[in-house]
Amino acid sequence: MNHAATSTDREPLIAGRPRILRAAAELVRQDRTAFVAMVLLNALAVGAGLVGPWLLGRIIDEVRGGAGVGTVDRLAALILAASLAQLLLVRYARRVGYRFGERTLARVRERFVERILALPVPVVERVGTGDLAVRGTADIGAVGTAMRDAGPDVFIALIQVPLILGVVFLASPLLGVCGVVGFAGIAVAVRWYLRRAHPAYLAEGEANSALAEQLSGAAAGARTIEAFGLEQQQIAHCLERIDTCYRTRMRTLHLRSVLFPAVDVSYVIPVVGVLLVGGVLYEHDMVSLGALTASVLWLRQLSQPLDTLLQWLELLQRSEASFARVEGIGVLLDAQGQTAPTAPGAEPVDDRIELTRVRYSYDGAHDVVRDVDLTVRPGERLVLVGPSGAGKSTLSRLLAGIDVPDSGSVRVGGVSLSALPPELLRRQVVLVTQEQHVFIGTLRDNLSMAAPTATDAELAEALAAVGCDWAAQLPDGLDTELGDGGHHLDGAQAQQLSLARVLLAGPHTLILDEATALLDPRSARRTERTLAAVLDGRTVIAVAHRLHTAQDADRVAVMEDGRLTELGSHDELVAAGGAYAGLWNSWHGRSAGVSSS
Repeated sequence: MNHAATSTDREPLIAGRPRILRAAAELVRQDRTAFVAMVLLNALAVGAGLVGPWLLGRIIDEVRGGAGVGTVDRLAALILAASLAQLLLVRYARRVGYRFGERTLARVRERFVERILALPVPVVERVGTGDLAVRGTADIGAVGTAMRDAGPDVFIALIQVPLILGVVFLASPLLGVCGVVGFAGIAVAVRWYLRRAHPAYLAEGEANSALAEQLSGAAAGARTIEAFGLEQQQIAHCLERIDTCYRTRMRTLHLRSVLFPAVDVSYVIPVVGVLLVGGVLYEHDMVSLGALTASVLWLRQLSQPLDTLLQWLELLQRSEASFARVEGIGVLLDAQGQTAPTAPGAEPVDDRIELTRVRYSYDGAHDVVRDVDLTVRPGERLVLVGPSGAGKSTLSRLLAGIDVPDSGSVRVGGVSLSALPPELLRRQVVLVTQEQHVFIGTLRDNLSMAAPTATDAELAEALAAVGCDWAAQLPDGLDTELGDGGHHLDGAQAQQLSLARVLLAGPHTLILDEATALLDPRSARRTERTLAAVLDGRTVIAVAHRLHTAQDADRVAVMEDGRLTELGSHDELVAAGGAYAGLWNSWHGRSAGVSSS
């Protein structure tokens, strides 16, 4: 049963602007030497670029004053030197900027992965794999493009604009005022755009996540969709998501279609204004022809950094929205940290598991587990049985610490499972279900992640313990590549591989929820008996879908409608003639399995 909320049920996980700014400042601080070098090199490059128009104005004034060819040649050589210096400075500034961007992007990726891995499993289920995939790919990609590509260009432009306006004011304050007033149209257009762009790009990102979640859910449930003839319904849902993506995308396109034409017109106005006003000032000897020429060239030069800023404005808005979504995982993680109980330094004193008045619901209204009291003794083999929907799988998740009860407590060795850090919890209790994953890499990689120091002999022993006879037939043995592009394992083989990983991890309590469901009955029986021998001395809790498992157990716990109604050995419960006896007689008489919830 999938308890993850759909994308329409979730609150969008978005970080506020203050958090984004703090996160960006922290990224800059971590590589501040490169950042400072990038800023200085860009400032020097901009300064070198301003020398050319000033020298050209000097040439005009010198020639009008009767200077000879030697003066012109000398100033022209300085223009060439300034241009060469600008070229070299820009090259090295971009080199430093790109390296800074790549390192920063790597930190963003690493932090994102660390946060995802730190989230509790129920939270990941609630957020949705499609949403997380979009945040980890498209959103981080947008952030990376902004840092690697837009970052250097924007820094250069931000330095150029005030410097160019400053030298125009130095040449003639009146011409400087004229230029600034002429660019007022750009300020109005940009202000209009910025007020609307951020929410529009957030909406576009959320729509993309919803579409990805819908498609991933349809792909994962393809067999169910086909079995129940739900193809047209799923197509309708996908088309609805696509339509939302289309409308949000058209909204951002509309914003750009207004911004860019308004900016293009605004570029011409200050140059025309300076020429008209400058002509009047020149006639009254209030400005020299060289200063007027340099001012016009500088203002024309100003269009380049402004154009750069505006061209990157869309990406910056998109990347800000993407950064807000990436940092939204941090907001979620912080919220989990604030609500999760903590017990610094607490460690279980033994392997006893105790449930006290445990209640749990997925929607906050209907309890799936109701007032369960249960003690699992160290080394015991306990089997959970009951009709479908009785709450067995939910109880197994509570026992494994994956879900936290709404009320009551689940403790191991006197310590609440929710108070244990993940690395300690997984040494105590591990839940194995039929949903297993084969990681891209070798068979050795897939096994040694559970026991990094295990030898090849120990890996082979774990494979043999769970009946992985197929492992010996692999072309490269433990070095055989698995996953996409490698050797494909079927569902039963993937389950066996997962069980071998569990053996290598060595938890004291193992919870099996249909862990052998994909194996044929004979293989499942053999694997279960082998596991029983290998796990001798460890606690094993199994959700039974074949009641012969209950016959082998020390005790059987019967779940009905979320409650624990019977508890005892197989023989005791059969003799009692209650619910378990009915299940046993029904299963044994018709040889039909009892499905688990």
